[in-house]
Amino acid sequence: MSSSLLAAVHVVLYEPQDAINIGAVVRAMKNMGVHSLRLVRPAPYDANRIEQIAHDTRDIVAHIRHFDTLEAALADCVRIAGFTARRRAAKWELVEPAAAADDLLEAAEHGPVALLFGREDSGLPNEAIELAQLRVTIPTTNHASLNLAQAVLVALYELHTRAGDATRRLARARKHAGPPTSEQFERTFVDAERALKACDFFKTRNEEHVMRSIRSLVFRANPDGRELDLVRATALEVLRTIDRVAKGASAPAEG
Repeated sequence: MSSSLLAAVHVVLYEPQDAINIGAVVRAMKNMGVHSLRLVRPAPYDANRIEQIAHDTRDIVAHIRHFDTLEAALADCVRIAGFTARRRAAKWELVEPAAAADDLLEAAEHGPVALLFGREDSGLPNEAIELAQLRVTIPTTNHASLNLAQAVLVALYELHTRAGDATRRLARARKHAGPPTSEQFERTFVDAERALKACDFFKTRNEEHVMRSIRSLVFRANPDGRELDLVRATALEVLRTIDRVAKGASAPAEG
């Protein structure tokens, strides 16, 4: 984490009321590579319960810091993004999470930054949101109330991807094949054309235009070698089937 800008990011929860929500926030942090959680006057909770909700997060839970005031929790931060879904009397400029992530990562090169979230029932009060240089809103339908952990996950996702920390690679399919060669492509096109001729597909169509379209379609699909061989195999099976039918029709009738 030392080489990542995300090491400078703190998630700050103002008066969280439910241990389940704290656990879900910890899980989101683990998913997105942020390890510092600060709680301001949280409701009582059991750290073991948090780990039961968010498995394999002892590294985060063991270092949760508690503060009596929001000012103390934010004192060392050079940039603070406060998240709100409520309309305010003050004409504050609101930004979306993506823009906030860009701003915070730029600031994180110079010192700690914070994502600030309020209570589950009422969000951040005015005196709390006034401590933030950025006011962030997550675009939703008219039903704007998000679960606390959902809001944290959206914010952290934007940070995670922009920081270049989306490094988990999905395993290849067990039957993954490499890219086909030019020769494989050309054999497939030749056999596809033979199959279409055998079933009189070109009787009312322009052969050159059809084959050009098929070539374009296959290239856009970007098949691997195994997939392309399957396409060729279907063309060959069409030819074999037509041949069997033709031989059966020409065979002398018994009796």
